Amino acid sequence: MTMRVAVHTLGCKLNYAESSTVAREFARRGYEVVSHTEEADIYVVNTCSVTEHSDKKDRNLIRRLHRRSPEAIIAVIGCYAQLQGEYIASMEGVDIVLGAQSKGLVVDEVERLLSSGRRGKAAAEVTDIDSVQVIYPAFSTGERTRSFLKIQDGCDYKCSYCTVPYARGCSRSLPSDMLVSQAEEIAAAGIREIVLTGVNTGDYGRRTGESFLGLLQRLNDVEGIERYRISSIEPNLLRPEIVDWIASGTKFLPHFHIPLQSGCDAVLRRMGRRYDTGFFRRKIAYIRERMEHVFFGIDVIVGFPGETDRDFEATCDFLREIKPAFIHVFPYSRRSGTPAAAMPDQVPEIVKTHRVEVLEEMSSGFYEAFCRENSGREEEVLFESKSKGGKMFGYTRNYIKVEEPFDKDRIGKIVRVTLP
Repeated sequence: MTMRVAVHTLGCKLNYAESSTVAREFARRGYEVVSHTEEADIYVVNTCSVTEHSDKKDRNLIRRLHRRSPEAIIAVIGCYAQLQGEYIASMEGVDIVLGAQSKGLVVDEVERLLSSGRRGKAAAEVTDIDSVQVIYPAFSTGERTRSFLKIQDGCDYKCSYCTVPYARGCSRSLPSDMLVSQAEEIAAAGIREIVLTGVNTGDYGRRTGESFLGLLQRLNDVEGIERYRISSIEPNLLRPEIVDWIASGTKFLPHFHIPLQSGCDAVLRRMGRRYDTGFFRRKIAYIRERMEHVFFGIDVIVGFPGETDRDFEATCDFLREIKPAFIHVFPYSRRSGTPAAAMPDQVPEIVKTHRVEVLEEMSSGFYEAFCRENSGREEEVLFESKSKGGKMFGYTRNYIKVEEPFDKDRIGKIVRVTLP
């Protein structure tokens, strides 16, 4: 009887790409891959550890899976496994623990466990991330419209609040030849849009002699892929020559996800960010000069240690000035081992919650205003295969969500529509 495998993904799109690759390898070896909502003989949990809330979700999911299927193998991989491997290995029901570096070995480890006939705790196999330079290639499949392609992993920045460099290691990149080949494989599957993902995507190629712009130019020539997005890029790495090239008439879309984190320069310095608000303001202005109707998604952390009411108001004022299309708001999460965790003047949770609410309301207003500015324009939409209530959904080039009556003949195709 074929064994059933369910892969659960928590956290970022990079995890999603890696989970999809793990699932394909299980399928290639003859396992039946089922939805994460179904019962299975083997559960793979790809964890996130960006906040304490993420850690809690990881633990709750592991416990829930064990209660659902006490005899199932549970393999825990990813960032939380890297940072807290020994603790996870001690949890009831967990058989395999692999850190962020070694998650690509999960299929081999499951088969080793099955062949040995031994169940119970496996030692936490957490790689020393400071001593290795491996990188796990990955891209997502299973959707007819877009794929997430991992181009880079790790980060050298070590901002004062962040555990990601400790979980994923130093910045390293995949060869452009491999990425072009993977993009061609994605195109052959009928997928028309690729989202480039990584921990610090703009840092691509720094140690290998290749360049981020060079990679974009090579991917742009892949036949069958009609649209590219860059999932997230640091403002200091979104250089003018990249903006100019994208604006020159390429497959890369006018949609940028850029972390700001704070609109107060004093807070940015304590965070260890590599820019100030003046630099960020000029970057946004330059992109708008070169492209029309650009969607900016901006990351903001509220409640960083020492952030006063005045500091928060400075962030609000700065956001009103630059007017992004959307704000991804995160309350600061105190992470053990980071410099920020030991900083004085930790902000109370009730204050963080209020500040999140303020920025979420502001974000809703920004998005509504952006949609109004685009009303009446003709835009290209790639409709997704999902249907809800007789409707289908898709996104414009500049990431406005469009809803129309379901039409299977338009799924996975780029069509022109007039925005309401």
